[in-house]
Amino acid sequence: MVWIVLVLLTALSALAYGLGRRKAKAAGKGHSRPNYQGAYVALWAVVPAGLLLAVVLVFGGRIEHAMLSADAPAAVAELPSEQQEVFYGDARALAAGKATSGTYDFGPLKAHLDAKAAQSARQHQIFLTAAIGLAIALALGGFALAFSRLKPDFRARNRVEGWVSGLLIACSTLAVLTTIGIVASLAFEAFRFFQSVSPLAFLFGTEWSPQIAMRTDQVAADGAFGAVPLFAGTFLVMLIAMIVAAPIGLYSAIYLSEYAHKTSRGVIKPLLEVLAGIPTVVYGFFAALTVGPIFRAFFNWVGAQTGGPLGDYLMQVQNQMALTAGVVMGIMLIPFVSSLSDDIINAVPQSLRDGSLAMGATKSETIKNVVLPAALPGVMAAMLLAVSRAIGETMIVTMAAGLQAKLTLNPLETVTTVTVQIVTLLTGDQEFDSPKTLAAFGLGLTLFLVTLTLNVIAMRVVQKYREQYD
Repeated sequence: MVWIVLVLLTALSALAYGLGRRKAKAAGKGHSRPNYQGAYVALWAVVPAGLLLAVVLVFGGRIEHAMLSADAPAAVAELPSEQQEVFYGDARALAAGKATSGTYDFGPLKAHLDAKAAQSARQHQIFLTAAIGLAIALALGGFALAFSRLKPDFRARNRVEGWVSGLLIACSTLAVLTTIGIVASLAFEAFRFFQSVSPLAFLFGTEWSPQIAMRTDQVAADGAFGAVPLFAGTFLVMLIAMIVAAPIGLYSAIYLSEYAHKTSRGVIKPLLEVLAGIPTVVYGFFAALTVGPIFRAFFNWVGAQTGGPLGDYLMQVQNQMALTAGVVMGIMLIPFVSSLSDDIINAVPQSLRDGSLAMGATKSETIKNVVLPAALPGVMAAMLLAVSRAIGETMIVTMAAGLQAKLTLNPLETVTTVTVQIVTLLTGDQEFDSPKTLAAFGLGLTLFLVTLTLNVIAMRVVQKYREQYD
């Protein structure tokens, strides 16, 4: 029913816009154009009522639940809080004609359940009717108020721009508050984790085994949550990915922007960007079923030809290893680096190229000594985006690198990363009161701080070179 009213409000806004615009045209030339006059009437007709209905959609269920549980029967009040939630949830589901949990369908509380279901149905009807009636009253009142204000000297443009400015400020504030909320929730849960596990043991421990229960009589409890192997695995996979993506992506961008013919560019660039649209799970399958076996066969063949301890080691290489995940992830990152770098290089003023060529420099010297230094801040931003993407990737690492936490920089070993372990720790039914589950928040907070530090360093580098070439 609420959604129907929202559709009607949309139609009302269109009608209000047309009527306001027609009145402004009939009044003759004034301060603001008829479009602004109509937009002003439409905003007053839909925004207040729309905000009310949005509040009802978001908080209406909680308000109805609070009203329903305000006068709890004595038998229900004696139940634990969890069972009370189930009881009232069943009452509201029964009132809405939905399936219940079946906990109180029989027994001494069945009569109370039926009574609360009937009460819930009545409250919902009254609450919904009142909300819709108030929304309609606000819409009509807003339309009448705005329509009566329309005059040739009315500054409708200023009012409409004020509405738009308020909307932009609200969106910016919402984004900031969302960021603050994410960081605060992450920090709060991480603080709970560090109350159980020493931060020094977490940051410098070399053993990661979160499935071990934290007990007072456990000798190696702190060592089970050492995150160094996870960060080493994350760094190793990211480094391999950037070794693949950075040169190929940057050289592709240089070719497309400086050397490629218009026809070649029109074909190569879209094909290259197709890589960005492939789901990461497809890259994971590609790594596990194609790249991994190829690498294993190659190293096994090299081991057979080499012999000795090194040959024996290479003969034991398996499909899952950091090299497989890093190479496939690097292939995935190529369009990120290439597309961004291409746009940045094209944005370098042509006058810089012409000046260099006029001084007798060759095309390659111009690119190396003029174009790339001028585009360096943007290229650094592209590389940073690729690094962030590599750090946050999960599916490829899960399918191609394994889940074993090892403190190694050997690309032929199985490793795991921070993001993979966060997903593993939060998968399934978990209780957020044990160090095993809260360890995910400790990992997330540490990863957030590391990424923030990298961003600050990159911004300082960008600012330094931007001052030279702006």
